[in-house]
Amino acid sequence: MKIYGLIGNPLSHSFSQKYFTEKFRKENITGCSYLNFEIRDPGKEIQQLKNDALLCGLNVTIPYKSQIIPFLDEVSEVCREISACNCIKIHNGKWTGFNTDVTGFEKSFVPHIEDHHRKALILGTGGSSKAVAYILKKSGIEFLYVTRKKEIPAGAIHYDDIPPSLLHEFTVVINTTPAGMYPNVEGYPQIPYEYVSEKNYFFDLIYNPSKTLFLSKAEARGAVIKNGEQMLLIQAEESWRIWNQ
Repeated sequence: MKIYGLIGNPLSHSFSQKYFTEKFRKENITGCSYLNFEIRDPGKEIQQLKNDALLCGLNVTIPYKSQIIPFLDEVSEVCREISACNCIKIHNGKWTGFNTDVTGFEKSFVPHIEDHHRKALILGTGGSSKAVAYILKKSGIEFLYVTRKKEIPAGAIHYDDIPPSLLHEFTVVINTTPAGMYPNVEGYPQIPYEYVSEKNYFFDLIYNPSKTLFLSKAEARGAVIKNGEQMLLIQAEESWRIWNQ
């Protein structure tokens, strides 16, 4: 038996287990199982997973994409650059980290870019935001992080300090936070939606629900919107490729 799985907390929102279970069934992949590992004590529980000889691969989600790095034996060049990992290949007890968010985001985000989408706001500063920033740099799009942290890092502003005119200049807005994610579907990032227009492109990494309030509010103002479902599917298949290469 080969075991694959997802580590994170919480995992009630995740479709990964269902996706891979269905994949195994549809493609007649036998001897494989995909499990959820809801981690509360990384130091203890991840070490326990490292002792499981049946584990062949893991996906990593909130809040461990950066915290997982010290537990890895080796990391890809992209992981090293952005200090975030969401895919682990396990072979002969060796844990190697990759980042498939980068691939998923690029392939789902880039096709909808227009000429006036030259600056972006990245909502959040967690592991997913780093994959987004990597692709924005690659695409030549200037960006600014938006954070709730008391100590504002360089290249970021606080939500309370967003001037209304900023959405006219930074026409791309990407939510990398869990705000609005199931089961807390009434949440949404606090930005001045009344200044959103058809020039804006709103991308939400969340895929459950399929249309968050973040996207609904932007769509009501005429913005182009896209959720994270396609990104999820692309990164899932990329994970499977890495585990089996």
